[in-house]
Amino acid sequence: MKKMVLLIAAACMLTAAQAQDSIKTASCSKHYGVFGNLDVSVVAGTTGIGIDVASRIGDYVQLRAGYDYMPRFHKSIYFPVEVGGEPAKKYDAQGNRVKSRFDRLSEILTQVTGYQVTDEVEMVGKPTVNNFKLLVDVFPFKHNRHWHFTAGFYWGPSQFGYAENSTQAMTSLLAVGMYNTIYYRAENRLPLYEGSSFSIGEEIRSALMNYGRMGFPIGKFKHDIYGTYAQDVYGEFGSILHHKGEYGVIHQAGETYMMEPGLDGMVKVYAKANNFKPYLGFGYGGRLLKNRDDWQVSFDAGAMFWGGTPDLYTHDGINLTKDVEGIRGKVGDWVDIVGGVKVYPVLNVRFTKTIF
Repeated sequence: MKKMVLLIAAACMLTAAQAQDSIKTASCSKHYGVFGNLDVSVVAGTTGIGIDVASRIGDYVQLRAGYDYMPRFHKSIYFPVEVGGEPAKKYDAQGNRVKSRFDRLSEILTQVTGYQVTDEVEMVGKPTVNNFKLLVDVFPFKHNRHWHFTAGFYWGPSQFGYAENSTQAMTSLLAVGMYNTIYYRAENRLPLYEGSSFSIGEEIRSALMNYGRMGFPIGKFKHDIYGTYAQDVYGEFGSILHHKGEYGVIHQAGETYMMEPGLDGMVKVYAKANNFKPYLGFGYGGRLLKNRDDWQVSFDAGAMFWGGTPDLYTHDGINLTKDVEGIRGKVGDWVDIVGGVKVYPVLNVRFTKTIF
């Protein structure tokens, strides 16, 4: 990051020196002057849709500022359910579906809670990208003003996307949360609710211990997760559900991460990167309309530097890109894509109108 900032600073100093040389040239001053023109552009591409304004500060340099916003769209991801480490869907040697722990427990939960538990939960992912940008365009060729090189930065909220369970999945998550709360109280021989003397009978307790906890298997922990970390990040959720202790290891390296609903009955994932994102790129432009210099179209390509691997935090504080490995299925594919994109590709088209 420091090298990138220094590179941008050097580029800006170089362009500023070129601007001063250009200003000293009479023909340049006569042609452009300093901030002697104003261009307004509409932008669309991988950074979303936006608007920017630009003005020449010399014969070879242009200063550009604007704002980009990513339209909201949805992408569904499905998390499979497991009970006691056994998948919800179970098959025999011939490939026929057989009754699993989940099937038996689902029937019981439907009778007890009135809610039907599905064998997978739908998560809906949504981008939340929006950034302010400040860029410097350099036109290095005296007799060819089509090409330009760009340096600058984007600045915006650290969260650039999130996913949460769909409305249809709420009933399943509520049933899972209720079951795990009862399971926890039975495992620790606690009353069914605080302040009561109503205890869970040994027959029911034995049946629950035989089934195991219910949740969504994500992957294996890369390292130990300590109670002090859980207390800071999980808050009340951590102190209630992660009952291995307030201090010490609550998740061991190699242990399966079983994601469970939070206290609000929701499952969520937040995607985050740095607020400050340096940018380097190049572009090509020309007339949009024949014989009209006041209408231009240009294309920009480059890289927005996120500052390393983006973070994917679940609602219970686990970072999927740094705390968990071996994530399976479509969830693992999305984590690999997001975690592997340390540099965000920028490919935009810009339509420009010269105001004066």
